[in-house]
Amino acid sequence: MPCKLVDESRAPVHFYDTGISAGFPSPALDYEEPRLHLNDLLIKNPDTTFVTKANGDSMTGAGIHDGDMLVVERGLTDYKDKVVIACINGEFTVKRYKIERGRPVLKPQNPKYSDIHFTEYDEITVWGVVTSVIHPV
Repeated sequence: MPCKLVDESRAPVHFYDTGISAGFPSPALDYEEPRLHLNDLLIKNPDTTFVTKANGDSMTGAGIHDGDMLVVERGLTDYKDKVVIACINGEFTVKRYKIERGRPVLKPQNPKYSDIHFTEYDEITVWGVVTSVIHPV
């Protein structure tokens, strides 16, 4: 289900491109740097982008944790070595897409889980490529 990341009626957030190690930025920086719209940062193609929520821990090695929001681009067609949202026999999953011996394989990024290999009877559809992860700290 598509959703907007940012309410366009709200003011954009301040963007400090100076790098901050620890502590607070100078109030003068407020006037030096441009403001940033999160949509501009996270969404390159609004018509083909959606956001979904990650469930589980199979992708922690890729920096995706349970509850993270995933920004997914449906318009990309190069899946090789990318983290994708795939539908396998009616079930959705997020995994890294690889080609091994000429066949697609979906690889979790957590050694607790096994690779997903396919037979000619499996139905697989790649719904899109994960382009960003929104992860609370």
